[in-house]
Amino acid sequence: MNTRNVLIGATELAAMPPASLMILDCRFDLADPGQGERDYRDAHIPGAVYASLDRDLSDLSKTGLGRHPLPDVSAFARTLSGWGWRPGMRAVVYDAAGGALAAARAWWMLRTAGIDAAVLDGGWLAWREAGLPAGSGVVQARASAPVTLHIDTHAVVYYLELERLRTQSSTLILDARAAPRFRGEHEPLDRVGGHVPGAHNRPFAENLQDGGRFKPLDTLRAEWTEALAGHAPRNVIHMCGSGVTACHNLLAMEAAGLHGARLFAPSWSGWVSDPRRPVASGQ
Repeated sequence: MNTRNVLIGATELAAMPPASLMILDCRFDLADPGQGERDYRDAHIPGAVYASLDRDLSDLSKTGLGRHPLPDVSAFARTLSGWGWRPGMRAVVYDAAGGALAAARAWWMLRTAGIDAAVLDGGWLAWREAGLPAGSGVVQARASAPVTLHIDTHAVVYYLELERLRTQSSTLILDARAAPRFRGEHEPLDRVGGHVPGAHNRPFAENLQDGGRFKPLDTLRAEWTEALAGHAPRNVIHMCGSGVTACHNLLAMEAAGLHGARLFAPSWSGWVSDPRRPVASGQ
């Protein structure tokens, strides 16, 4: 993926022809799952359709795969059709959390399906600060013809592969949660605190600067090169609590020109769903 396609500014987005775009409003609040959609109805980027983390970007009926299991390919294809996506359209996604809830997740899912997608840098706040217009209510996208998707399955790691790879010196597992959760000192969401043995902590918030925008790309590249500690990007596996904020680190690496990292989709909530799996604490 060309780095220039990963992040987009508000004024650049505003200048793009609407007919060539699918804009997704991905605002979400883990503490109040309906808040993001209510905020969308109040005000959103003109033409944007709402993408719910729980309803559209996850399949909560699946068990043992974490709090936000990925939907099946066929289900995501139907969702894309309902959003009005057509081949050749570019997708731009945004939220109100610096891309972490849940724009980066949407971006990553679109990317694995081969769709040209970008995240609005600074999200909804950047759009408003730029003095750009807003719509309200619900945008009724005109459904497109049925969509056929070809997913890059190599981009996703599940349990058996993680068990095989995590003991190899060439593999680097990076956990995007805040440090207290990684260390097991504080766990507000999952069955037990701690981390996968051998994983390292790289909180997604370190990708951002004041105002919720990403750090300059040269800064991201320098910081991520240091974080990789000599590991090839293709041997990096990202995780978090449920496979959502980990996508923020995937996005940052792509923006920095470090391509090929993968996602452990069930993440910590999936890992601890089986009490037989080992748990580490501390650093």
